Amino acid sequence: MSLSRRNFVIATSVAAGGSMVLSACSSGSTAGKGNKGGGHGGADKYTGAVVVGTKEDSTGPAPEIAGAKKGGTVRGIAPDDFSHLDPQRIYFSWNSAVGDLFIRCLTGYKIAQDGSMKLVGDLATDAGAMTDGGKTWTFTLKDGLKWEDGKELTVEDVRHGIERGFASFTTEGAGYTQSALVGTSDFRSKYKGPFSGKHLDTIVTDTAKKTITFNLVDARPDLNFTLAMTSYGAVPVKGDTKEKYDKDPVSAGPYRIKSHAVDKSLVMVRNEHWDPATDSIRNAYPDSFAFEFGPETLALADRLIADDGDDQYAFMAYNGVPAERIQKVLTDPELKKRTFNGLLSGLYYYAINTKRITDLKVRQALIHAWPLEQIRKIYGGPSAGDYATSILSPDILGYAHDDVYGKLKKPQGDPEAAKKLLKEAGKTGQKIVYAFPQTPTYDKTKIVIENALKAAGFDPVIKPLDSTSYYDQIQQIDNKFDVMWFGWSPDWPTGYTLVQPLFDGGTVANGSNNISQLKVDWVDEAIKKNAVIADPKAAGKAWAELDKRIMTEEAPIIPETFQRRFYLFGSKVGNAIFDPLWSSAVFYKLYVKA
Repeated sequence: MSLSRRNFVIATSVAAGGSMVLSACSSGSTAGKGNKGGGHGGADKYTGAVVVGTKEDSTGPAPEIAGAKKGGTVRGIAPDDFSHLDPQRIYFSWNSAVGDLFIRCLTGYKIAQDGSMKLVGDLATDAGAMTDGGKTWTFTLKDGLKWEDGKELTVEDVRHGIERGFASFTTEGAGYTQSALVGTSDFRSKYKGPFSGKHLDTIVTDTAKKTITFNLVDARPDLNFTLAMTSYGAVPVKGDTKEKYDKDPVSAGPYRIKSHAVDKSLVMVRNEHWDPATDSIRNAYPDSFAFEFGPETLALADRLIADDGDDQYAFMAYNGVPAERIQKVLTDPELKKRTFNGLLSGLYYYAINTKRITDLKVRQALIHAWPLEQIRKIYGGPSAGDYATSILSPDILGYAHDDVYGKLKKPQGDPEAAKKLLKEAGKTGQKIVYAFPQTPTYDKTKIVIENALKAAGFDPVIKPLDSTSYYDQIQQIDNKFDVMWFGWSPDWPTGYTLVQPLFDGGTVANGSNNISQLKVDWVDEAIKKNAVIADPKAAGKAWAELDKRIMTEEAPIIPETFQRRFYLFGSKVGNAIFDPLWSSAVFYKLYVKA
């Protein structure tokens, strides 16, 4: 596997100098290094994992937001332009966030004001009907769906969007569904896309009944989650301009693109043919969105702190409040009122190389020894995020708050517990080679990590690596590192997308994200078994149980933090809340205050 294009460059939340990648799984896709987002919607508490909604939950319009009014322009400001606007070329949270304004998929997430989520039908009447253990999925389209030109959005357009994912020019997108449809991750060798003049025989549409059925080669009980990814958005058969579509996509959502000056600005206005009765997810209060690209984060923070002119209608659309301004913002009551924040959905952790550290007690001793509290202080303290104690992150279905090693009671580390385990293993003085990407932030954390390892009876060897080649080095199966900093974020909120990429023994290879090189039969068997559990709640429980067992019996990682990000917005912006999917504002829930 390679690093996903949904990766989100995170400057270690608010820590100065950090700028590494939180990776996400892209099994079956053509992926590379890039950026990703994900997050937890509650500002101060966990709101629970996503649940699957009903047909009623999928029926529009979206619930009204108290105090919201129509009209005006909301201004989003970010350092960079959107890299892609073609749905099948989107695998990056920044692009997906704006995509929510004009791209619609069969399913999507209905986000409540507290950040909790329901998977519902977006274009579909519900979240889908599964049969044959997850090999067959059927969706029925809603009535009244239209494109921005007023033409009907049909099941053929939905199929076209899926089949476009096989085309030679859409390699940036996700590949899960394509792989399941043809039975191999090398899916382009089986089908060249709709422009070849052929359709996939594993997708069946019925125009009269408005149904689309997926007959998968590989069972995927969570296909309805997968199809909520922007990569599987509908594209009009007759409006597809192939490679050029990336510059001028057709809208099925509440807004359409009016103008786009690359790397400077993008303006979106109302799509008059979008019917709110067909959409249980999106509100559409502003008349327009105006995005400005270029300002760096510190300069933008100062502009929003000043809150003058048009900046009163602006919000941080991508980067959060930088370390240089976080204390100013959080200690000023008036400024703090103009912030929103949330936890990123993924996990930062330290992979323990199980091929080199073969003794379980030594791995357990490392977990006890690790100084989470000291590390988080360097990141910025509690405002930087919450301690992580498990593989699953808070928004994952089944997350159980497990803390096998009591890290919440002793986040500073427990050197005595570590010493005891090392003595029992006969490994007191064990040498540990710790590798990390060299940045100002991690140069600071290495000191507290080295001290903690020494206090616990280890002999640490510190190996800073060049940040540009860091992943290339640690993703080699013959690397000489015992513990390696890493991060991972799921592509959708189920345990499969966290556990399988990181701990499936079949993925161990050069370039793999199984950095721990864990290869254990019972783990592999459990992953395969859990992957085909049809009931979401039962699957969530199974993944949580597997998480706990892996941490107890194998201890392949040292969980570090679920990181938090803070954003500023202008005084005239209403309902700026954290998007638990893209770690930004929920664009379509914003409004202009009178």
